Amino acid sequence: MSAEPLRLHPDRFFSPDPAVRRVARELYETVADLPLVCPHGHVPPALLAEDAPFPEPTALLLTPDHYIFRMLYSQGVSMEALGIPTRDGTTVEADPRAVWQRFADHYHLFLGTPTRAWLDHTFAQVFGIDVKLSGETAMDVYDAIDAKLGEPDFRPRALFDRFNIDVLTTTDGAADTLEHHRAIRESEWDGRVLPCFRPDAVFRIAAPEWAAEMVRLGDAAGVEVTDYAGFIRVLEERRAFFKSMGATSTDHAVVDPLTHRLDDAEADRLLQRALRGEATAADQAAFEAHMLMEMARMSVEDGLVMQLHPGSFRDHNPAVFRRFGRDMGADIPLATEYTRNLRALLNVYGTEPGFTLVVFTLDESTYSRELAPLAGHYPAMRLGPAWWFFDSIEGMRRYRQRTTETAGFYNTAGFNDDTRAFLSIPARHDLSRRVDADYLAGLVAEHRLDESDAHGLIQALAVGLARDTYNLGEGTPESLLELSSDGEAR
Repeated sequence: MSAEPLRLHPDRFFSPDPAVRRVARELYETVADLPLVCPHGHVPPALLAEDAPFPEPTALLLTPDHYIFRMLYSQGVSMEALGIPTRDGTTVEADPRAVWQRFADHYHLFLGTPTRAWLDHTFAQVFGIDVKLSGETAMDVYDAIDAKLGEPDFRPRALFDRFNIDVLTTTDGAADTLEHHRAIRESEWDGRVLPCFRPDAVFRIAAPEWAAEMVRLGDAAGVEVTDYAGFIRVLEERRAFFKSMGATSTDHAVVDPLTHRLDDAEADRLLQRALRGEATAADQAAFEAHMLMEMARMSVEDGLVMQLHPGSFRDHNPAVFRRFGRDMGADIPLATEYTRNLRALLNVYGTEPGFTLVVFTLDESTYSRELAPLAGHYPAMRLGPAWWFFDSIEGMRRYRQRTTETAGFYNTAGFNDDTRAFLSIPARHDLSRRVDADYLAGLVAEHRLDESDAHGLIQALAVGLARDTYNLGEGTPESLLELSSDGEAR
């Protein structure tokens, strides 16, 4: 292939200031090759259970990735032209090479974005591509990737090992059988893949699909759920099952992080309305607020870390939702309030020994005003990393700038990649480690941090905080033994 070369600069994402860049480079080099701890993400466990070859490049890298097709859609490229399947099965572009060419023709749209950083890293480091993707090189790049995907070294488990992933947590519904997790555990492969309990679907009592989700929950538990007391028993049993399969955490997505306890009679009244198909949006909001309290109570009892992901207006574009379904790039952040909404939960459980609540946000304005002060006070609360729209170079920098003075570093939860795009996991961790190294180097250059302390902190930010927050230390290989400030195992 003859075109502009693809080169990843060794000092990418570091400050142009030589004094900062020197320290950033030294810090980064101590963590660059550490194993990847992935405590929250959406890689389907079937991928690693079945270990089947990946599909061709378009189906692997483009079609499942809303970061990619939402940008192209915003510039007038139809989703049909990108081969995104429709709900009614109507015709879309079926030639993956044509879709890839269309993507490559528009690759310039991603300049300066994290998507471009992740993709270029994946092309160069995973596939060994040495030219920039463009309309001119599209087919050469496609063919080079396609050829690699046919090799045994590019099967999912081989890449898991090559990426040096210590542990990968998936996200699984409350009714999930975890059959793929069981298959992984019973195989000869020793990759560590853990489930995460996510019961959102059975809390959304006004949603059209709720009744079907409740049937699935009852089938999984072997009972019919007919009242609130039975509902709670089933959830406790399902959590115990997930924990027996290695889970260390739960996950909860809500629009508003409202927490409020109802009495059992009122909770049962709302559930009965839902079972009759009469639940309203207000009923659902009240029920979800109550169930977050119940999830915290259960976490105090069973030790599962509780994650809260609020503030997304899902499927903002109704035309896209009707034609293509959920999660098609039209989820938009909302202004989100935490101080009042979380007070009920934190007042009851915020000082409970052994309880951990990891809170994320899509509203950056809350970092310094609400979230850092809350995490800087309540022992149970930790701040999740910059998430989704802010999982980016500038977003990560702003996160550190706005939270460190009040919450410090050790009230944060480390990094997680939060992705379905398995091949991008190394790129995302590498970006996080570089940005954190650069931030710490800036503090060293300003004499706000000793260089020896910075070496200890970069180890914690890269690996240690995630392991500690999510209780992922047990079964850790020797490569993840506690690290000293100079990066050497001790």
